[in-house]
Amino acid sequence: MKFYPKALPRISKPDKRVVTLFLMIYLSLKYSLHFVMAFLLLSACSPSKNQSEIPIELVEAVRIQAGNPVEGKLVYQSCVVCHGENAEGIQALQAPALVNTDKLYLYRQLMNFRKGIRGYSEQDTLGKQMAIMAKALNDSLAVSNVVAYIKTLQEVSVAATLGGDIRKGERAYESICGSCHGPGAKGNALMNAPRLNGLNDWYLKRQIRHFKSSIRGAHPTDKFGAQMIPMANMLTDEQAIHDVLAYIQSTALPAAK
Repeated sequence: MKFYPKALPRISKPDKRVVTLFLMIYLSLKYSLHFVMAFLLLSACSPSKNQSEIPIELVEAVRIQAGNPVEGKLVYQSCVVCHGENAEGIQALQAPALVNTDKLYLYRQLMNFRKGIRGYSEQDTLGKQMAIMAKALNDSLAVSNVVAYIKTLQEVSVAATLGGDIRKGERAYESICGSCHGPGAKGNALMNAPRLNGLNDWYLKRQIRHFKSSIRGAHPTDKFGAQMIPMANMLTDEQAIHDVLAYIQSTALPAAK
């Protein structure tokens, strides 16, 4: 028996959750499960039109986009020892490249470290180190300044360090990651999903593992991190992680600042 949306009872004041539930049922009957999952991801990642519902981290990031790179250069000197003179990252210190990271995402993560939203777990040794460094930034203006400086630097090419099957990784990426992070892992600011290409594969692997074990994303105010936990758990083993990261590495191209 087919289920048609027009058969739904009229609701004088529609509840978004009720409408979404009925639409999910209809889609699951008419289309594949992957389509329904994509719909859920789009619903979860899309920002609200009501600014009062936008997470404060994103609101702050939008308001302070124009940081002072001159001031930021002075602040960045405390970051050089780990992340490199040109924010290119130093693998021996497990410090990733920052220069290829999206501006708003970089700002949000630094703020998360400052607020204890990230780097709170005793199992996240490197995250706890970053939290200490981020808290040394006096305020959100200092954060925006250092981000502004980093984004004046030339993007770098990062070497692939993990083996993986690019074709299998592409299929996994499209079914699990692509709905939010976009084609070619270029990211989608409207979905609060950062660019992934151009980031170190060893760093991404560590973050996927952290999401899988709830070392990251379990803080009650980390809305976007919480969305990543079930997605990361869909990569069922290390080979699946290597495959999807191999695909992401294959898409890495310099992006506009």
